[in-house]
Amino acid sequence: MQINDEFEVKIEKLSNLGTGIARVGGIVIFVENACPEDVLKIKITKVNKNYATAKILEIIEPSEHRVEPFCAMQKVCGACQLQFIDYDYQLELKRQMVEDAMHSIAHLDIEVPQVVPSPEKTAYRHKIQYPISRTKVSRRILAGYYKPQTHEIVNIKHCPIQPEICDEIIEFIRERCFDFGISGYIEKNGIGDLRHVVLRVSAENGKVLVTLVVNSKKVFDRLKDFCEAIFDEFEKVVGVCVNFNRKRTNIILGNETECVAGQDFIEEKLLDKTFKIGAETFFQVNPKSAENIFSYVKNYIKDNFEKPTVLDAYAGIATFGICTSDVAEHIVSVEENKESVAKAREVLKLNNIQNVELHCMDTAKYCEKIKRKFDVIILDPPRKGCSQKSLEEALRLSKGTIIYVSCNPATLARDLKILTEHGAKVESVQPFDMFCHTYHVENVAIVTF
Repeated sequence: MQINDEFEVKIEKLSNLGTGIARVGGIVIFVENACPEDVLKIKITKVNKNYATAKILEIIEPSEHRVEPFCAMQKVCGACQLQFIDYDYQLELKRQMVEDAMHSIAHLDIEVPQVVPSPEKTAYRHKIQYPISRTKVSRRILAGYYKPQTHEIVNIKHCPIQPEICDEIIEFIRERCFDFGISGYIEKNGIGDLRHVVLRVSAENGKVLVTLVVNSKKVFDRLKDFCEAIFDEFEKVVGVCVNFNRKRTNIILGNETECVAGQDFIEEKLLDKTFKIGAETFFQVNPKSAENIFSYVKNYIKDNFEKPTVLDAYAGIATFGICTSDVAEHIVSVEENKESVAKAREVLKLNNIQNVELHCMDTAKYCEKIKRKFDVIILDPPRKGCSQKSLEEALRLSKGTIIYVSCNPATLARDLKILTEHGAKVESVQPFDMFCHTYHVENVAIVTF
């Protein structure tokens, strides 16, 4: 098999990254924008030792689940990989991805139930992170998502998976940067002012927090004036912050943020609790779907325990601790990000919650130094999952129940395998659709021992 070879194939299933899988002569071929049961004419674009990648030349016979994407940019923008597949089948494909991971990685003989759908299928994404650049000749500002497998920005004027106010703010920034002498960032050379725009939109009241990520150490006069102009232009914008990031890495936010206009947070509501979300605060991008997850965890605790003690690890702004505080005796929330812990303190005071104890510390290090045991341990780690040390400490400190929340089926399966090798039993894995029209899927696993 060589580059530019052409084949007719039938797509068997999707990979865990959302690409179609076909086989020719025993070689696996990954095909972008392919749906299971599609019959396609493809062209090989890359050949590796054990697999190849290809692009579609012709859809000979489309799958019955193939639909017309509702966004004109779907094929060139890397954000919504599955938008050409009908939503119900997207959920089934995600269920299969999770079940495959449980079988092949965790070696669990477990049946994964139907994915809980997102209450909103469009305008659901309430956190937007657009990289910013500029054209070479006209220096026109570009803002959007990257094309798949590149750092080439797709200049997006309208995105139907985010609230319309986001399009309006981004367009204002795109058009008015010149007036204030703000230049777009050139990644190759590390020059230019504006690197990213991050928007947080409240699903509760529609208010917006704007954060400009700049290639600078301080707020200069032109930038200050620009922030104030954004704040004055939009009634829904409650604050404009500047985040400083001069490091030449793929990390979006730097370590320091300054509020230039208005306030440095928006308010969100989950399960009748009010949260404050800042520029650097981790909070789920789809609040309505997140509420389904928090409700699921809260109901499990309520139905199986009488006022338990709970450890909320990798806690962020202590969202799980706060949402479950009225069914628990006492909750210990552990989070290493200082801003998140500070926001959690504000939220506890705002909601008059007295039974949540906050610790600003790495989860593994905190667990290592304590001896107290907990009725329930909630693990909600980043996409890379837990360290083995964190898992071992969770087992040591738990009286018998761990609730593991994960956005990555592969690392979840890896960590569940470690837990089961230490004698634990996976009672269930329930998927939730947090990121509609993408291959991502959130899961809640109940583990006992």
